[in-house]
Amino acid sequence: MADPARARKLAVRIRQIVSATIEMQIKDPRLGMVTVTDARVTSDLREATVFYTVYGDETQIADSAKALASATGVLRSAVGKQTGIKFVPTLTFVADIVPDTARELEEALERARQADAELARAREGAAFAGEPDPYRKPAEDEDDEDGTDAVATADEDVDDVAVRSRSAS
Repeated sequence: MADPARARKLAVRIRQIVSATIEMQIKDPRLGMVTVTDARVTSDLREATVFYTVYGDETQIADSAKALASATGVLRSAVGKQTGIKFVPTLTFVADIVPDTARELEEALERARQADAELARAREGAAFAGEPDPYRKPAEDEDDEDGTDAVATADEDVDDVAVRSRSAS
């Protein structure tokens, strides 16, 4: 097993080489606006997965996938020449679904914003169904006849204070 840092460095280098080779050397007319988004190399450095996106409709995506599959040998030899490693990893091209997922998330967020705005419009003239402050508050203690609160002093017992406060009420 190779060092994970070496695998990451090789993946970055493969991504750079593949994208430059697609731009400069591959002249397949089926190849659309392809963007290499990521590359991942297995820990044994034997296989590399290259993720890409295509700008266009479904037919352009399918045509670009066929063009990349047919150009795999040229791209692998370019990777071998420019990296100088003993064993060149096999290249597998996978269409990246991140842009589609991002688009779906943006649509879901827009639907949530519209629902929030609709709820805010419905809430504008609304009032509470009950009292404005529905919580019970404790009854305010009234002072005793002599102007002192029903608080126990050091000499009095707590029971005496409770009896005195009940009788004052």
